[in-house]
Parts: sequence; C-alpha cells; structure tokens
Amino acid sequence: MKTINAFVFICIVGLIIIEMESNILSRIILYYNLYCSSFFILSTFSTMGRRESLSEEQEGEDLGTHNSSGGRKHVLLFTVTRTGSSFVGEFFNQLGENMFYLYEPLFHVGFVAKDANATVLAGIYLDILQGLFLCDFSPLEKFILPPPQDHVTPDLFRREVSVSLCDEPVCSPVVKGVSQRFPCVNRQCGPLNLTMASESCLSKQYHAIKTVRVRQLDALQPLLEDPRLDVRVIQLVRDPRAIFASRMVAFALGPKNEKGLNEFIENCDRMRMAAELGLSQPRWLRSRYMLVRYEDIARDPLQKAEEMYRFAGIPFSRQIIKLILRSALTNHTYNGIYSTEKNSAQQAEKWRSKLPFKVAQIVQNVCGPTMKLLGYRLVDDEITLIDKSISLLEEKEFL
Repeated sequence: MKTINAFVFICIVGLIIIEMESNILSRIILYYNLYCSSFFILSTFSTMGRRESLSEEQEGEDLGTHNSSGGRKHVLLFTVTRTGSSFVGEFFNQLGENMFYLYEPLFHVGFVAKDANATVLAGIYLDILQGLFLCDFSPLEKFILPPPQDHVTPDLFRREVSVSLCDEPVCSPVVKGVSQRFPCVNRQCGPLNLTMASESCLSKQYHAIKTVRVRQLDALQPLLEDPRLDVRVIQLVRDPRAIFASRMVAFALGPKNEKGLNEFIENCDRMRMAAELGLSQPRWLRSRYMLVRYEDIARDPLQKAEEMYRFAGIPFSRQIIKLILRSALTNHTYNGIYSTEKNSAQQAEKWRSKLPFKVAQIVQNVCGPTMKLLGYRLVDDEITLIDKSISLLEEKEFL
C-alpha cells in the first residue's frame, strides 16, 4: 500500500510539473498519463486477484458484467464517417478469443439496394444486424456480390480487420487460383466460410459491430427490445470541423462540392438527432445508450475504454490495456485513411493546422447546434483555431 501511495504522489507531482511547462510536447504528457493510469488499473487487478473470498456474483457486479440470464453481450458502435471509429473499434476487436467483432458488414447493402429509400434501408439494416448478433449470416449473404457459393465468399468487406474472421477455426486453408479482395494480413487464409464464422460467433460471449450506415438511432428500437439479445449502443461523435477536415483528405471534399457538403450536413444533423434521442433516455434506451467523444478517448484512452467496457458489461482485462497503450501511442499507420492504429492525442488535434479558417466558419455555421450540444467551442479567428494550447473542448459529462 505504501508503494502505491508513493507512486500516486510521484505521478501527481510529475503531472503538475509537466502542466507548468507549456513547451513540453503533448505526446510526453500522454505517455505519462497512460503510464500512471495503467499502473493504477493493473494494481486494481492484482488486488482483485487476491480477494479470493469474493463470490462470483459479487465480482460480476463490480465489473458490470452480472446478467441474470447469463446471456451474451452485444455492442453496436454507432457513428458517422470519419469519427475515428476504426481506431475505437479496435478496443473491442482486440479483446481476444471471447470477442466476435465485425467491421462495417452493412457496406454490402449499398450496392444491391442502392435505389432503396431510407425506410427500406432501415429495415434491411435492422434485419442484418439482428441476424449477425444472433450469429446468422444468411440475411447478409443476400447482399454480398458475387453471391457466396455454399456459404463461402472471398469478398466480405474488410475481413482482414476482424481478428475473429482471420483466426482459427475460421481461417481455412488457402485455395489456389482464388483471389480475395480483403485477404487476412497476419496469416494466409482461404475464402471466408460463413458457416464456420457463424459457429465461431456462437462460441463467443461478446459480440461487437461497428457501423456508419444506420441513419437513425430510433430505427434500432426493435433490436434493443429483442429478448434474445442484450444490445448496448455506443454513439461515437467527433468535432464536426475535424470530421470535415478528414473528409477533405479521404473524399476530396471541399466547400464547393455541393453534393459532398449536403452529405456532410446530413451527417452532422444525424449525429445531433441521435445524441438528443439517446440523452433523453427513452425507456427502450435506458441503460443501453452511451455517448462518447473521440477527443475524450484521445486524451485518456485507458479511462474511456474502461468506461465503455463497464457500460457494455465486459471485463476490462490486462490484454486490452496493453493494446490501448500500443495503439494510442503508435506513430505507425496502415490501411491508409481507414487506419486502426494512430497516435490518438496527435490525431485528435491535427486537423486544426490543416483546416482553413474560412472552411471552419462554414462548418460552424451549418453544424452550430450539433457543436453546442456535444460541447465543441466555436472559434472567431484563425489564431484561436491553430493555437493548440487553447482547448476547443468543453468539459462535459454525458450519460
């Protein structure tokens, strides 16, 4: 106990010194904060390990994982494009052998149902998500092109991102002469056998899906009310100015691109309306909705990851701590604009030196209500925009 108290004192003194030195690189602060946080969390695990007298039920309640039915846990990472969701999704993907994670499975719907209206699309998305959380890939198979043969496909979108789909037993032998659009990266696997994927899914306790394609939160009500499922929705949001700056790079979006600008405004409104509904806590969303800002994750990945895990009812393990320390501090990126590894602190603020002030003003004009709701400060001049010592993030607590 004395050792822990001494370490706490050292951490506090160190943080005060760092904060007083305005020229210290922000990356050093993040390293130090994460190191201290990881020590506290790991020491908590050690203490818990020594409490052998705790009953299994008490332990489950402490971690937020107790469920009277003993059922599986389902997490839907609900967001719009360019919010850092690929990075945040890794917090769940890398959990280990008890997690089944899918990256944007709804991608395939747009090609087959491209002329469908919003109501029809919402119904299709709901059916697919419901099926996938129940480990049934048949609703999704209808939209994969070319159609799977005997439930086998080489074309599932971004298969290589999912640990579960590139690990045993789903990783089948390579088939000569069969090319794959999204082959596994860390090991050689044959085309994806969806029957094997379904069996793997059924063997795991935790299921998570990331999607940017569901337009309205209320369209998910039947999913959350399905008695066969225990779904928790995590809405990931980000400063609209940062989203716009990212879309300028990823999709060549500019203020004169009318179609792209209208789509951006629609996404901004979607983000706000979903947050308004979620924070109003209707009965069907009560204790099943959580709003998280990307910027808060970037500032303290360990703390926010622990909060998300607790909300979802998933134990926060040593393995996930190591993942976050690696992912949040890395300078290495891969998969280009859809990278899952980034220096989170640097990435969260990078847009401020890239986005022209006039463009920032346009974004503020069209997304003002969204920014106010989510706690993003407006800027009145270019100096404030590029001065990263000035925070554009209000301290705000969400449900």
